[in-house]
This record gives sequence, structure tokens and C-alpha cells, in this order.
Amino acid sequence: MSWLSLSMVVLAALIHATWNLLAKRAAHAGTAFVAASTLVACTAYAPWVVWELTHGGMPVNGPVLACIVASGLLHLVYSMCLQKGYRVADLSVVYPVARGTGPLLSSIGAFVLLGEAPSAHGLLGLVAIVLGIGLICTDGRLAMFRQPSALAGVRWGGATGALIAGYTVVDAYGVKVLGVGAVVLDWCSNLVRLCVLAPWMLRNRAAALAAMRGHWALAVAVGLLSPLSYILVLAALGMGAPLSVVAPTREMSMMVGALFGLLILRERVGPGRAAGCVLVVVGVVLLSGVR
Repeated sequence: MSWLSLSMVVLAALIHATWNLLAKRAAHAGTAFVAASTLVACTAYAPWVVWELTHGGMPVNGPVLACIVASGLLHLVYSMCLQKGYRVADLSVVYPVARGTGPLLSSIGAFVLLGEAPSAHGLLGLVAIVLGIGLICTDGRLAMFRQPSALAGVRWGGATGALIAGYTVVDAYGVKVLGVGAVVLDWCSNLVRLCVLAPWMLRNRAAALAAMRGHWALAVAVGLLSPLSYILVLAALGMGAPLSVVAPTREMSMMVGALFGLLILRERVGPGRAAGCVLVVVGVVLLSGVR
């Protein structure tokens, strides 16, 4: 994995942590917020997609169309699960479980479906990142996941993580095997989501507008930042970075989230959380094998 690819994934993690923080603030807007941010993404990135198609084109065949539809549906269900999890549980439970489960399953998918060979240091790095994520969000008190109030977060976070793994493997296949451009694939995936959500939006216009009251600025920010963070990841994959490395490396967003809490929200960062940050960094170094 090159330094350029690694830098792109790390930047994606920073952007991802930012838009997730914003999305949490609009958790109660639910489906309306998902639809609004998706509409913003489709509109804002359309000129870029037109330019890409004009200059590079896109393969159009059965596998490509199937990949786009599968990606769009997986991203849609992921967004709905994430919003639901944020409504019923704490961010500090849902987010780490989701982001910890996702890379684990993504790497397994890369090994099994894409033929990427696991290495001993890569597996150690994966374990270090998953453990580090848990420590970051519990400050070393892992027993909190056994509390009844946290079980809902674990369930929704686990479901979200499985969906992350699903769309990551599908999108990596589209970029690395089918040759679809990162920007085009992400935009087409968003278009599928918008088409699925459109009937609901039209039937529930009044309720959707009421739910979005006070959340439009957040929807615009998430609609702009969320695709950008993922396009950077897909671009790194398109440059040859292995999925089994990229998927866990992007989970550095959890470390960024902890730093946001410390520097911006003035949250307490105890020894457990600090140890988790160190574990994430060590895991990224082991996984990346940068050259």
C-alpha cells in the first residue's frame, strides 16, 4: 500500500468522523434525513460524474448494473440501521461496534472472495484495531457492553457493521474487478437510494418536512462529506490498495472521534481510551505495510 493510498484513506477517516458527528445530531429525523442528504449528494456530485463519464466512460453490462443496484440497496439499509441505532442507543456504543465489525468482516470477505492473502502481521494489526476501537469508546470499561442499556446498541451496531462489510466488498469488486470509477459508482449507488426513497418522500411530504425542520444544514454537510469520504476510499482501492488493508485502516475515524471529544467537546480521555488510540495506530502500521 503506497503512502498516497494510505493518506487518502486517513483523510477519509477524518471526514467520516466529522459527518458521523453531524448525523448523530439529526438522528431523530430518521428516513427524512437519509433522503435529504442523499438528494444533496446526487445533486452536488452530478457535474463531477458527468465529467468522468465524458472523459472516461463506464462499462455497461449485467455485472456492473447488478453491482450498482446491490451497492445502492446495501448503502440504504446501512443508513437506516445507523440512524435507528443512534435513536435507541449511545453513539459510544453503536459507532464502535459498527466500525469494529465492519473491517473484520470486510477483511474476511477480501480473503475469501477477492483472493487477497492474509499475513501474520496483517492479522495482528486487524485484531489490534478492533480491540483499540473498543477501548477508545469504553475508556477501558469493556463490561459496559453487558449492560441492558447497551444491548440495543450492540445489536444495531453489529447489524450496521455487517452491512458495512457487505457494501465494502461489493464496491471493491466494482472498482477493482469491473473497472467502474469510484465517483461514478458512489453516485450511481446514491441514485439507487434516492429512487427507492422517492415514493416514501412523496407520500409523506408533510411529515418529512416537519422532521427536517432545523436539520437542513446538517443534511447539506452530510450530503457533501459522506460521498467524499467514501470516494477517497474507493479511489485508493482503484489504485491497487488491498481491501483487507483499506477496510480496517479507515477505522482510524474512531481515533479521530476520540480526539474530537478531547479537543472540541472537552470530554475526558482516560488511560483506557489513550491505550485504544495507541492500539489503533499500531494496528494501522501493521496492516498497511506502506512502502
